[in-house]
Amino acid sequence: MAITATMVKELREMTGAGMMDCKKALAETDGNMDEAVEFLRKNGQLKAEKKAGRIAAEGIVRTIIEGNQAAIVEVNSETDFVAKNADFQAYVQDVATQALATNATDIDAFLAEPWIKDNTKTVKEVLVEKVAVIGENLSIRRFEKVTAENGCIVSYIHGGGRIGVLVDAEANVVNDEVKEALLNIAMQIAALSAKYVSNAEVPEDYKNHEKEILMAQVENDPSVAGKPAKVIEGIINGRLNKELKEICLLDQVYVKAEDGKQTVEQYLDSVAKSVGGTLKVKKFIRFETGEGLAKKEENFAEEVAKQMNQ
Repeated sequence: MAITATMVKELREMTGAGMMDCKKALAETDGNMDEAVEFLRKNGQLKAEKKAGRIAAEGIVRTIIEGNQAAIVEVNSETDFVAKNADFQAYVQDVATQALATNATDIDAFLAEPWIKDNTKTVKEVLVEKVAVIGENLSIRRFEKVTAENGCIVSYIHGGGRIGVLVDAEANVVNDEVKEALLNIAMQIAALSAKYVSNAEVPEDYKNHEKEILMAQVENDPSVAGKPAKVIEGIINGRLNKELKEICLLDQVYVKAEDGKQTVEQYLDSVAKSVGGTLKVKKFIRFETGEGLAKKEENFAEEVAKQMNQ
């Protein structure tokens, strides 16, 4: 049976697999779509091994909340094209569901446990199957669970999954106003990349390291040369405090503040006063897709043209 471009396109849309993989699968199965999908699955292990060394730095972040528990996951792909694939996105949501139920505390244990939707397979085995079907190296990079005590959890997904945030808050009143306030805070965390809830969480090692850097900068600043040690110390502490206000959530200026001065802590206090209760951010988690990973430069149009000419 002649394999047409329309058939290849249909199989690619169904599975997200590479064009040449789809063409080969159809040729091997005489154009039978169902058998072609099965062919892609059966060749999963070999394909996964071939692709394992390729950089997976795109992908998406997903969150899930059920009652007082929540989970956040990052699953990586090689290209943004696959990250937008509906099958891949559904798979990542399943990984989030798995993370919500897991007792694993690291990725190795997570990959070794039974897949919640089919306990005859492990999480890793299902991942390998997805690599075969989608046609790219995939990686479950990280996950984290949160359990709310005396409060609630809110989530925010930005840019279709490029950034995901969970905020765990302690509150004795949980209503729409409180949840809206926490969503605003989650959006702020996504935008301004806070690293800590408050100054009290910042490790002394971090502060000392930053002081060393600031000291080196001051020593190379001609305008500071010859000033007394006490003055130099004041300059360094002033710069450090300014830096800490940028990375500590509660000290950041609230982005929606009308006066441009209200801090996040002041905003939360105003909401607590409004609802007649208490409101405190205990913890937040921010995942950004590909954060810290090297991304390969590629021209997708050239890649398609090259494959079509093979």
